[in-house]
Amino acid sequence: MVDFMQELRTRRLVAIVRGTDAEASFRTVMALVESGVPLVEVSLSGHDALGVLRRARAELGPDARLGAGTVLTADDAARAADAGANLVVTPGLGPGVDAAVGRGLPVLAGVLTPTDVIAAGAAGASALKIFPASAVGGPAYLKALRGPFPDLPFVPVGGVDAAAAAEYLDLGAVAVGVGSPLVGDAADGGDVGALRARAARFVAVCG
Repeated sequence: MVDFMQELRTRRLVAIVRGTDAEASFRTVMALVESGVPLVEVSLSGHDALGVLRRARAELGPDARLGAGTVLTADDAARAADAGANLVVTPGLGPGVDAAVGRGLPVLAGVLTPTDVIAAGAAGASALKIFPASAVGGPAYLKALRGPFPDLPFVPVGGVDAAAAAEYLDLGAVAVGVGSPLVGDAADGGDVGALRARAARFVAVCG
């Protein structure tokens, strides 16, 4: 748990891979890691996400941080862990959070309201994913939440481009989670070279 928080605070960027093509999704995970983005989440809503996780774990080894996203249920958490995930990311609170915490896995738990923030802390979440951040005010909403919760590790997710990432981090976010502005169409079979270029830009902003 401590190692995850140290990684999160150091790297300040979590890439979100959700693809329609399992082979392309695997290539995307590997390209991200090779481009200096070692915190990668593979969403379970993507095609054959568990297979992608297994392949990535086998390639990256036991110590790499590899997350499973869109974990909703206890079964989701169990299957993700069995596939090699050592980080669980959820869109909200619920059985997926409880099951992952019970397994000793770090959890980036989805929150939106102050009530969610308090509940996530009580559930044992490691860090708090503000989702969907852009739809509820973006950086201004993070600033508002940090009023009553100045020391909590917030990670805005949803519509975070490079400019917004810089603003969130300046306002005290511990990290940002980025999907399509970073990954683009690479996980659907798109240009991996363009992905690497975008990754370099985000690493420069978040590093």
